[in-house]
Amino acid sequence: MSAVLEVSGLKVLYGKVEAVHRADLKVEQGSIVTVIGPNGAGKSTLLGAIMGLLPSSGTVRYAGADVAGTRTEARVARGLCLVPERRELFGDMTVEDNLRLGAFQRFRRGETGIGADLAAIYARFPRLHERRVQHAATLSGGERQMLALGRALMAKPRLLLLDEPSLGLAPKIVRDVFHIIADLKKTGVSILLVEQNARAALQVADYGYVLETGEVVTEGSSADLAASPRVIESYLGLSGKAQGGDTDAGEA
Repeated sequence: MSAVLEVSGLKVLYGKVEAVHRADLKVEQGSIVTVIGPNGAGKSTLLGAIMGLLPSSGTVRYAGADVAGTRTEARVARGLCLVPERRELFGDMTVEDNLRLGAFQRFRRGETGIGADLAAIYARFPRLHERRVQHAATLSGGERQMLALGRALMAKPRLLLLDEPSLGLAPKIVRDVFHIIADLKKTGVSILLVEQNARAALQVADYGYVLETGEVVTEGSSADLAASPRVIESYLGLSGKAQGGDTDAGEA
């Protein structure tokens, strides 16, 4: 398979603090790759740099081209799309208007088929169709995550960056969200998944990286990482069970 994303020697500084240190990673076309690690490891910073939201050094090649100096809007137009940790929906707009905004760049280019894609999103997320005239601010946590995913898909991404999609959700909703992520792979979209819930992430991913204090400390197939004593001890032990959805805390 060819790589849709290749990151080499990526560094991100916050003042004098190096949040990401010479990170290397690759996402093959049509695969799900996850980056796991503790809070504060630099996972979200990594995604921000790939999207061009944060200044960085190193090389980011997307779809075979170096995107250094390319504006975030241009990266989105080329099929690189981020679903941020906080979802960043327009709360005072309806569900349908939020979805249509996801296709704004396509609309400006005069693309056709946006209505058909909206219908496909509703077929994938029936709950959004039921809530289509509600304001986004009135949705539950799980519904907001579905809306954030749906809005991103309306942009017809080639590579989807997901930042902590399970954050704050109840265990049952977490399982539903990861089922959706696994199902998205069948559509051909490649996914880079940043997630603290290592157990769930490794279950859906093909390959993974472990990021600690801004540095990739190990990588491998999801099966190899799930069997790694270091990963088991740090991320898949007793705390991993809690991460995997055996608690009832979280937002529905």
